[in-house]
Amino acid sequence: MNRSDAMRDQEIGSLLLKFSLPAIVGMLVNSLYNIVDRIFVGRGVGSLAIAATTVAFPIMIILMAVSMLIGVGATALISIRLGEQKKEEAEKVAGNAMTMLILLPAIFAILFLLFTEPILVAFGASENVLPYARDFVYIIMFGSIFGSISMGMNNFIRAEGNPKMAMNTQILGALINIVLNYFFIFRLGLGLKGSALATVISQFISSVWVLSYFFTGKSLVKIKTKNLMPQWPILLSIMAIGFSPFAMQIANSIQQLILNKTLMNYGGDMALSAVGIMMSLSTLLFMPILGISQGAQPIIGYNYGARQYQRVKETLKIAIIASTAIALAGYLVLIIWPTEIVGLFSTDKQLIALTVHAMMIFFTMLPVLGFQIISSTYFQAVGKAKESAILSLSRQVLLFIPLLLILPHFWGIDGVWRTAPIADFLAVILTATVIYLEMRKLGKVTVIAQSEEVACH
Repeated sequence: MNRSDAMRDQEIGSLLLKFSLPAIVGMLVNSLYNIVDRIFVGRGVGSLAIAATTVAFPIMIILMAVSMLIGVGATALISIRLGEQKKEEAEKVAGNAMTMLILLPAIFAILFLLFTEPILVAFGASENVLPYARDFVYIIMFGSIFGSISMGMNNFIRAEGNPKMAMNTQILGALINIVLNYFFIFRLGLGLKGSALATVISQFISSVWVLSYFFTGKSLVKIKTKNLMPQWPILLSIMAIGFSPFAMQIANSIQQLILNKTLMNYGGDMALSAVGIMMSLSTLLFMPILGISQGAQPIIGYNYGARQYQRVKETLKIAIIASTAIALAGYLVLIIWPTEIVGLFSTDKQLIALTVHAMMIFFTMLPVLGFQIISSTYFQAVGKAKESAILSLSRQVLLFIPLLLILPHFWGIDGVWRTAPIADFLAVILTATVIYLEMRKLGKVTVIAQSEEVACH
């Protein structure tokens, strides 16, 4: 059974495990890198450096958003086209996407470098934090193309049915990053510049690794020179599907900008450092769920394209159950050992106490967020951009940002922490309603498809 046919015929549970486990391992390694990186920064440079990475985070999110606009959209289309047995069209999508994964981050990096300091100040950098943030982001920008290629095209590898190779890409980049971070910060004394340099070098090596997969004949979907010239119909299809995760990341960046400003007003640099620690922990908590999401996406997309709707529903159900179990386990670890976990990042007792208090409130709704994330991914996978955009944006734009602007006026800094669980609860209610209606509709389509199949026989 070849890689493509397995998505149509193999038992769903084992297939999802086969696709998700490498993604989970790869993303866990990546998230562990982020945690280790912030531990190195916190202990090797100081709490202001943690605050600087918090200020720089919205900019890195925007770079990620550009990659996801093309990478996620192209991945969904590649899966659907392979399910429809249209390999040549899948290759056109991949070629067009590769070109845009190079051009878009390059344009963004140039624009940012022209207005660095005003952007960093707008994103919450105080006079004390600004020098650290500037040093960090300058270097990150020069490696933006490498990060775009390695992240975006690694999704193509997963879409064509080779999740282990995609996992190896993530592990390679993360391990190199960890080793170089330690060497540059603690051995060479390069501080936050060393952390940024380690990131860029690891992204460069990862991008070379990914490109070698496509240009040495290992891939099912080939990158051909004739497909590199952008074609508007293809690009518009890619961006229509990729718009949901793109918009979600842009909203996340705007959310982070407003959050940073609010934190500076109510808690200062210490509150920024606390959020920096929580973001690292959040990455670790959400990456396994996103791994399941990435594993489910090509299976859902392929079977939707092949009109195997019962397999689509089964994949969604198993993915939701697995992600909820992981989210619950992560939440229990946080509430049982909060002080010990936060203490890994800093020895500052005031920072530890503030972060533990914030974390207990901020992550209250964590156990149910797996359902929300997987459901949003379903609509990406089947090419329903509008529904995916609404669900993805519900937490960051429709709910989180308005609550963030209102609640601190009543509860001060605690109003900032309470924004997340309230927004999460409302987003889950909205998601449950939309996915229920979609499953009813899909059930009717399944009956029609089965009737047509019986008629053909």
